[in-house]
Amino acid sequence: MPKTDNMLAILWMLRSGEKVTAQQMAEKLEMNIRTVYRYIDTISTSGVPIVSEPGHNGGYSLLNQFIEAPLFFDVEEQTSLLHAAVFAEEAGYYGGEALDRAISKLSHHSNQEQETKINQHVNSLEVISGLRPQAMEPFLKELEQAVADGYSVNILYHKSGEKPLHERLVDPYRMIYWNHKWYVIGFCHLRNDIRSFRVDRMERLTVTETKFIRPENFSAYDYFINGLLPPTEDKEGIMSLILHGDKSALDDICQHWFLGHYVQERTSNQAIFLLEKEIIHTYVPHLLLPYNTSIKVMEPVSLKKRLIEVLAELIEFHQV
Repeated sequence: MPKTDNMLAILWMLRSGEKVTAQQMAEKLEMNIRTVYRYIDTISTSGVPIVSEPGHNGGYSLLNQFIEAPLFFDVEEQTSLLHAAVFAEEAGYYGGEALDRAISKLSHHSNQEQETKINQHVNSLEVISGLRPQAMEPFLKELEQAVADGYSVNILYHKSGEKPLHERLVDPYRMIYWNHKWYVIGFCHLRNDIRSFRVDRMERLTVTETKFIRPENFSAYDYFINGLLPPTEDKEGIMSLILHGDKSALDDICQHWFLGHYVQERTSNQAIFLLEKEIIHTYVPHLLLPYNTSIKVMEPVSLKKRLIEVLAELIEFHQV
């Protein structure tokens, strides 16, 4: 039996609430008693509060207040969990209080040496983020529960730029966090189709008692991305966008959430994209302008002309 399995077996024996001797463990696990002692030392070093009582009626037991914890996480694993918690908080994760309790348990069940090493790593990372509306947290918690339990929800919702509110009955399939926004993807009974809804545009949310069945193999990611990105296959008006320029600027553009999906070829000083003509002329100019002279358009020539037009419009606007 692997070492970790043996230590877990010893831990489960200790969790029975009764005192257990090293000899009993050795017989139960069919191993040398010296090996049992080594394993107990290892478990204690990991932060488990094992009590040793000598004498005829002695043995090993756990402290009464001991609760289940990630006992065999090494320093690297614990550090990764704490770093993940920092990023979750930055994303506006709705389980903040539960996350704080979990992190507190990690600290509580670590020995002094572990805690010192972990703090050295944790204090090396910070995430800068904008303000997040706290009013969204109850909605996020209720939505996640409805997704997990399979209950439909009634939402009072407003679209972008529209003041009238719309009431929708939705079967929430999945939640998505994208571009600093929370969305719920599900079947809209009003539209009789799958739709996405931004949580920060919800004015009211009520979980119903109606159960729904999520389609098998449903991918919220595929639905969401396909809705954002127009297809390029079998579509007229597709043309090449060729950019020359600084490597770091090209790296940035190729990693853009939109353009990155259309990279066809990349060298140290050139990137080629395949895009719809309309997108190149309406969207790309505003994306490229912040890069100033670090990026140069090679093709199409029509995009160069469009860049000049956009600049002229900006100059005229600011001169008024």
